[in-house]
Amino acid sequence: MGFHPGARGRAIVEKYRDAAERYGYIVAASNNSRNGPWEVSGRAVTAMARDLGARFSTDPKRLYATGHSGGARVALQLALTNPIAGVIASSAGFPDRLPHSKLSFVLFGTAGETDFNYVEMKMLDNSVKSPHRVVIFNGGHTLPPDDLAMEAIEWLELQAIRSGIRQKDDALVSALWTKRLAVATAAANAPVQAVPLLRALIEDFKGLRDTTTQEALVSALLKNPETKRALDRQRDADRSELQLLEDFGRMEAGLSDSATRNDSFSGLRHLIQDCHKKATAPDDSPQRSSARRVLRAVTMGGSERVQDAEYLALLQKYR
Repeated sequence: MGFHPGARGRAIVEKYRDAAERYGYIVAASNNSRNGPWEVSGRAVTAMARDLGARFSTDPKRLYATGHSGGARVALQLALTNPIAGVIASSAGFPDRLPHSKLSFVLFGTAGETDFNYVEMKMLDNSVKSPHRVVIFNGGHTLPPDDLAMEAIEWLELQAIRSGIRQKDDALVSALWTKRLAVATAAANAPVQAVPLLRALIEDFKGLRDTTTQEALVSALLKNPETKRALDRQRDADRSELQLLEDFGRMEAGLSDSATRNDSFSGLRHLIQDCHKKATAPDDSPQRSSARRVLRAVTMGGSERVQDAEYLALLQKYR
């Protein structure tokens, strides 16, 4: 069951068509569910469930939900309150925006490197301890590329085998292992990329394949001080980006209080100008990507967060 923030159900169906046909899924998506009041999406969920129940014979243990942006929040809300086996969440996390540790369903998340919800998905990856995977791709706030959509469905298949709700298929496990191992091996010369790929490979296939070689390789890579420093820098950068977004939120809250309004507006203007300077730097860098994500996150949906006309005009200027 798929959900799109702009009620464009066909976009969801087309994105997962090839994977669905290969692995035997029925993909249905709503043309009513959209960003806005939950009641609209709630009615769409009920209507879809009734329609699917009348049209198809499905495995009740293998019902899944997916969505993009606000649609991902609908899919996750559905999974948090219903017996859903798994969710593919693109470019957004939980509807309450709070950390969740233990989930009753498996979760595959995606986000683009320049996605304004990049940090949210990274923080989701850090907070969830039950089976999950989050993949960052080269792109923005969009549905995942076709190859990643296929990978997401294949990951659901693998998790279904691991949990016992799908019969074990040795040929499929072997094929997926070979595919994932090739990607991790290709990144061997870039340890910062290889370590997360190998860790995900080990976690996903432990108990299905012998992962001792890969575990030893991760240990060896982490003995390199530069690799450890690079991974620490990435974590620190994510924390800094999250802190900056929290600073924006704190100052925006201060706009509604006459005692703090002027100082808050001045601080927000400084933050936005600094982000804009970094975002328009001529050379690509992690700092430029971070500034662009923050600027997109802050300038979108401002009227839903604050009512200050001068600040909204400032956001429009830098949008």
